[in-house]
Amino acid sequence: MKLVLSCEHAGNALPQQFKFIKDAKDPVWKTHRAYDPGAFKLFQELSKIADFSFDYKFSRLLIEPNRSLHHRNLFSEYSKSLTAEQKKILIDSFYLKYRNEVEHCIAACREAGEEVVHISVHSFTPVLDAVERQTDIGLLYDPTREGEKNFSRHLKHELIKELDVRVRSNYPYFGTADGFTTYLRTKFTTNYIGIELEVNQKFAKNNRFSNDFMQHIKQGLFKTMQRHYINMPSI
Repeated sequence: MKLVLSCEHAGNALPQQFKFIKDAKDPVWKTHRAYDPGAFKLFQELSKIADFSFDYKFSRLLIEPNRSLHHRNLFSEYSKSLTAEQKKILIDSFYLKYRNEVEHCIAACREAGEEVVHISVHSFTPVLDAVERQTDIGLLYDPTREGEKNFSRHLKHELIKELDVRVRSNYPYFGTADGFTTYLRTKFTTNYIGIELEVNQKFAKNNRFSNDFMQHIKQGLFKTMQRHYINMPSI
């Protein structure tokens, strides 16, 4: 069994050739709309127990790497007016470059006879559209896939033991909604467990969760992996 991590909303950077779309006075580029605060540092900590890890540091407001090419929000209001040629560059040189790297890694692991656990690391804003989200950590998966359901159940149990927090399944989003793991399930019908780990941004300060908080999440994930992979190295 191999553990693969990805972080689709790691940062709010813009490639040099697309910096013209950003107004430095617009505060949106420092908010959750541009990236997932805290997610990248958590991803880095969890990467210490992963076999492979991939992060996408460019802002989701340029192109959304966690949406399908046909999704209406692939381009934001800041990038939807770009030319067809500019959008093709974004798709080929950024979106597909990142997603293909992750997909090819998973494919290679499966071809070698390994089962893959893919954790897509995200964070979510505590309040959206004036509604407070009612959880601390969300685990998004496809409930029709037994492997994902069982792994998520064990991970939820371990996280609650480690942190004494509220953990909900398929909340604040549905695990079967359009996303990278949803796409990968169509490519890998067996030996693939794809789960989005969503952590409430209320725990993050200055774009990071506390070291203690991240350690507990890492321990929870590690112990869950041990349940499924008896040769998991110690940490």
